[in-house]
Amino acid sequence: MEIKNKITRRSALTGMGAVFATAAFNPIMANGFVIDEFPMSNGPEDPSTKYTGPPFKEQSQPWPGLVSKMDPRPDHGEKSYKGTGRLKGRKALITGGDSGMGRAAAIAYAREGADVAINYYPTEEEDAREVIELIKAEGRKAIAIPGDLRNEEFCKSLVEQAAKALGGLDIVVNNAARQQTHASILDISTEEFDWTMKTNIYAPFWIIKAALPYLKPGASIIGTSSVQAYAPTEDLYDYAQTKAATTNYIKSLAKQLAPKGIRVNGVAPGPIWTPLQVSGGATMEKLKAFGSQTPMGRPGQPVELASIYVQLAASDASYATGQIYGSSGGEGNP
Repeated sequence: MEIKNKITRRSALTGMGAVFATAAFNPIMANGFVIDEFPMSNGPEDPSTKYTGPPFKEQSQPWPGLVSKMDPRPDHGEKSYKGTGRLKGRKALITGGDSGMGRAAAIAYAREGADVAINYYPTEEEDAREVIELIKAEGRKAIAIPGDLRNEEFCKSLVEQAAKALGGLDIVVNNAARQQTHASILDISTEEFDWTMKTNIYAPFWIIKAALPYLKPGASIIGTSSVQAYAPTEDLYDYAQTKAATTNYIKSLAKQLAPKGIRVNGVAPGPIWTPLQVSGGATMEKLKAFGSQTPMGRPGQPVELASIYVQLAASDASYATGQIYGSSGGEGNP
């Protein structure tokens, strides 16, 4: 991919004003996220070769995995996503906001003008700190709320903390999920099955119930479904069920809340290069060839879905509700 027409750091700072100038000296510079140049694409890009494809290196991490330890490191838009103020003044809560599509959405929302609260599992603190700094670099409120979504009381508290810290709530993104590969249903214990169901199905139920009193006409609820809802693989028996259920609750809830002026939509990604894959979500054999089965011949990157999450939250998508937006490289679309 050839990149031309670069804007220098000096001219970018002049155009963006004092807020970003302050952010340029933020400690996150040490991680390379505040960059000296802002690349601009010079025309169309070939999507099949835009990002790295398989084979990938063998690698594994304890669940839930960290972005910072992946090779190659996923692209969430840290350097590439450019906002245009589409969500100015909005207040968003994103679960699983430390990595994957949640992280991409958090970065994009902040650059579109929204204040953002992210939830994550406590062991993901390292990744979450990076996201918080990226949000702050845009001059937006950034709220970190770690905790276990399997606990109903925590889910209620999460919503309350987010609404209080942000001064309200009008976007809720239920993105966090647990995915573990098992060759057979006989390999899945009741405890593991319950963990997947509590994280992927119960948590959105609890969170949406807690959030509704804060949501006014114009608010948006977004769920992360999956290609697994439409083309389930044999080794993700429990995870695939939860994503089919996610698709269903989105369509049902959209009908229920439309008269109240609240839209409910979903995104169906897959396969996407995230910590889910390296922390038990795929066998080593599948990991090395990850994404090769798609017409694109590669997995997607989280940033490639960021604009979908923005669109579904933006006011100009006011007639879209009960919709599932697929982004899976041509495989198993809804």
